[in-house]
Amino acid sequence: MLDILKDTFVDIVKLLPFLFITYLIMEYIENKTSEKFKEKIKKSGKFGPIFGGMAGIVPQCGFAASATNLYVTRFISIGTLIAVYLATSDEMLPIFISKSMPLNIILEILAIKLVFAIFFGFLIDCIFKKITKGEIQEAQDICEQDNCGCHEHGIVKSSLKHTLNIIIYIFIITLIINIVIAKVGQENIEIFIENHKALGPIISSLIGLIPNCAASVIITNLYITNVFNMASLIAGLLTGAGVGLLILFRMNKGHWKENFTIMGLLYFIGVISGLFIQIFI
Repeated sequence: MLDILKDTFVDIVKLLPFLFITYLIMEYIENKTSEKFKEKIKKSGKFGPIFGGMAGIVPQCGFAASATNLYVTRFISIGTLIAVYLATSDEMLPIFISKSMPLNIILEILAIKLVFAIFFGFLIDCIFKKITKGEIQEAQDICEQDNCGCHEHGIVKSSLKHTLNIIIYIFIITLIINIVIAKVGQENIEIFIENHKALGPIISSLIGLIPNCAASVIITNLYITNVFNMASLIAGLLTGAGVGLLILFRMNKGHWKENFTIMGLLYFIGVISGLFIQIFI
């Protein structure tokens, strides 16, 4: 249990700077910039999936967390959010490097994820055109949820309060997930998948939805040990948004249908992408 608490604490510490900086930026934009500038941010969002996909490739859970907060306040589009989620690989790259995985394989995997992220990001923005062209939700909405008193205490203190509020929530959920994984056992997960290889992309995409960096660790290790093929690896890594989904459900209150739609889209994209690779590549 002590090891589980330690691992959970380490995961949370990694997120702190990303969350705090994101809230600080949103507070600054709300307090210091004009409506005209906000309108420019919204209009430039049509290229968001490209930047979202490129940012998501960086191996950190924090970008998914930051993108989620920016989506909730409508500074980025749903397609950009999906692009970040799809591109995010969490612990894949560090594990591959530690295992001396050939550079060409690493670059191939990252390139495939980036292409899928950008493609589906633009596609989703086209499909959800009405949503992405909606009014920007002000950062004040989050302030009202947390009752932080932004205008009374300044942006630094209020940003810190937002960060602490969400970190407590993430810590509790992450701890529960880590305990469940420890009880079930990674070995048992591997045995089950070994016996159902034909369902690789379907199972892998489901594992990727676990809102924890542990998902990418499990999927990557299964690939290294030849339990997963390339198709299953890509499928699982595409759906692995880290704690992004946790923050989405926490901060995007009152929009449950929207939240489940985003989660469903992630799973659907992961499965069909994995099956596509398995059949045609």
